[in-house]
Amino acid sequence: MAPVRDPRPVVISGPSGVGKGTLYNLLFQRHPDTFTLSVSHTTRGPRPGERDGVEYHFVTKEAFLELKAQDGFIENAQFGDNLYGTSKATIQEQTAKGKTVVLDIEVEGVKQIQASKFPARYVFIAPPSEAELEKRLRGRGTEQEASIQKRLKQAKVELEYAKVEGVHDRVIVNDDLDKAYKELEEFVFGEQASA
Repeated sequence: MAPVRDPRPVVISGPSGVGKGTLYNLLFQRHPDTFTLSVSHTTRGPRPGERDGVEYHFVTKEAFLELKAQDGFIENAQFGDNLYGTSKATIQEQTAKGKTVVLDIEVEGVKQIQASKFPARYVFIAPPSEAELEKRLRGRGTEQEASIQKRLKQAKVELEYAKVEGVHDRVIVNDDLDKAYKELEEFVFGEQASA
């Protein structure tokens, strides 16, 4: 396949359980020298086996807030007591190395990136239906009922936002993995003209 024509990062969003990770991991496996996943900054401590600069950039709350004050993030959020953010410098460093950066971002982060006017391309991965999404979440066997209900409620918000005209450059329905992957690959490589 030809090189990626558009060097802007690719922001992938979609509800939990829709298969975003499966799709972009296939992209990385099939094109190992082309793509890299954005490594976020966080104030939480590393979990066993996690390495600084690989899973996350682990920083102090003070360092995080200083970078935020310097407008160093394209998006950031707080979950519990921990802060998370995607740094502009991290994306620019990877782009300078010739990599296309892929960001797996929740809907609020997508809104922040769009509001920041940071140049990016946006892909939304949608389930074939809400019922299928619920089936996939339950099929994982890793979630308590309250967590499943919370994720389904959030999915409704994300699916509504995805319907807004012009929010995403491409919406891909993940009803068939091979078909969805082909659509994602064509989009990121620019094989088909996008709107």
